[in-house]
Amino acid sequence: MQISAQKVVSIHYTLTDNDGNVLDTSSNGEPLNYIQGVGALIAGMEEGLEGKLKGDKLQLKIAPEKGYGIHQPEMIQQVPLSAFGGQMVSPGMQFEAGTEEQRFIVTVTDVNDEFATIDGNHPLAGVELNFDVEVLEVREASEEELDHGHVHGPGAHHH
Repeated sequence: MQISAQKVVSIHYTLTDNDGNVLDTSSNGEPLNYIQGVGALIAGMEEGLEGKLKGDKLQLKIAPEKGYGIHQPEMIQQVPLSAFGGQMVSPGMQFEAGTEEQRFIVTVTDVNDEFATIDGNHPLAGVELNFDVEVLEVREASEEELDHGHVHGPGAHHH
């Protein structure tokens, strides 16, 4: 069975940057299980897996535009420390920001006596992604999985 829309797919993957640094991997744990076409993966990954079969091993090089986006300098801002309500703020901390309609995570990158510099870019924005992927299983999604938008069962979501 080929990977196509509304199929449940199980993969092992290793993600590296262009210098060969491992950024993420599933190889030491449970495989990643997802439903193709519901937006569970970055666009470049879903596009690269489309049409593949159980047992296929492949390498995908994904440009930032099909990954976590290009790095946007306007997403970096200085915020007065008073905006944090007296909370201690240090580099590496993450906060939820935005409006009720659109929430996103910002990361504190620098702090001085008056301001915290926050970055709303995804940590992998602007990074070319390299995936080594092995397709472990492809199957039909159940009606319940399609209704919920995620995979049920071992290695997946449980209710």
